[in-house]
Amino acid sequence: MGNAKSLSGQKMASRFLPEEQAEVDKLFDVLSSSEGGVATGTFSLEAMKSHVKEALPPAMVTRLYNGMQRVKPTDRTLGSCRSVSREQFTAFLSQLLRGSCEEKGLMVMNMISAAEGPTKTRDVQKFTEDLVASVAHVLTHRHELRGWTCRKSEVPPDSMQAMVAQLLSEMKFQDGYKFQGPQCLDQVCDQAMIEEWVFHVPHVGVFLSVVVHRGLCLLGSSFDPSTLVPECLADQGGRFESILDVLSVIYLSSHLAPEHRQRWRLLFSTQLHGQSFSQLCSHITSQGPSLLVLEDRDGYVFGGFASCSWEVKPQFQGDNRCFLFSIAPRMATHLHTGYNNHFMYLNYGQQTMPNGLGMGGQHHYFGLWVAADFGKGHSKAKPACTTYNSPQLSAQEDFLFDKMEVWGLGNLLEEYEGKNKKSVLDSNPEARSLLEISGRARHSEGLREVPRDED
Repeated sequence: MGNAKSLSGQKMASRFLPEEQAEVDKLFDVLSSSEGGVATGTFSLEAMKSHVKEALPPAMVTRLYNGMQRVKPTDRTLGSCRSVSREQFTAFLSQLLRGSCEEKGLMVMNMISAAEGPTKTRDVQKFTEDLVASVAHVLTHRHELRGWTCRKSEVPPDSMQAMVAQLLSEMKFQDGYKFQGPQCLDQVCDQAMIEEWVFHVPHVGVFLSVVVHRGLCLLGSSFDPSTLVPECLADQGGRFESILDVLSVIYLSSHLAPEHRQRWRLLFSTQLHGQSFSQLCSHITSQGPSLLVLEDRDGYVFGGFASCSWEVKPQFQGDNRCFLFSIAPRMATHLHTGYNNHFMYLNYGQQTMPNGLGMGGQHHYFGLWVAADFGKGHSKAKPACTTYNSPQLSAQEDFLFDKMEVWGLGNLLEEYEGKNKKSVLDSNPEARSLLEISGRARHSEGLREVPRDED
């Protein structure tokens, strides 16, 4: 561990490919010659801030600089220098981007540590707040939100705090207990804790990579935005504003299979399609895997991942890849328990079975339920949902909502393309009979051929 502090710049440089090292050297030359146009062999914090400009918040630029400056150089004569040398610059970037967990942990510790005294959990919390804010800032500044641009000037503070809390929740103290909130802020954190945190919480390393690649405009080809933020396909002429912000999208995307992270297709939105359960059914059936998201009237945001295409029928469907989640006031995911197979349920127009959309639990006691009487739902969990071990997701057990979205994930596969031409009524004879008894016409009757069911 101690050897990592004294590794030479030459050895660190070997972690980069030759063309990458040339790019690192070029940036150092720019930084070291920014004052007076003459290369000095070192650069100052002011030079770094001048180069980054508005791409990163000043607090994160200072943390990056401190992380570099605290790398112990092999040339002891530079030990008291307050500027950053080429060796320190290269070593910091090498270990942060390509190093082992121990080396990354050391660089993160250098960025976290206060000037004097032991590092406490409140220092880690402040670092995490700066890191999350910097990711949202730089993606917005570089126009890499991939269609998730919101009308708000910035990501809501509540969303940032939820992401910060989620990242810190995985931090373990020496006694084995995890971070529990404000009561832990004065606990001392050693480097081993930081190393374990960086190892078990991949988002820390990923977010730092975003800060370096996009904030410093360095090694940009090493970062593919689509691995972090899926493309938002909701071409509604600028009229649509999602319930989700970019941090929420990043969090949810990280829990999906790679093929579901590239692009999300808006299937249904109350903002665009109205408060209608029949509209919901007609837009989400036979569309492949999807995410449904609701915001109740108390501001709680939650939903579920449906691993299979939704189908209207009075039986449970889906498989153990499904999960429930919450976004606000806290970010969390809840996976299947193996207790039962009540993963997904969608039914409409029947008198003998519940009509609505549900995930987890059982009839009349779902982990998440959207009633066919649209705008009403429940999330029942006493003590927890049997299918997903989830707590109550909504503010109130029986809740009201005005906002709901469903996103199709990835490209629509050929196996669904034929099915999605079906009407809900084609696959639900009882609903069709009720419509006929009421004397209401099927407006599509005679205008299209009803698809045949596959054997």
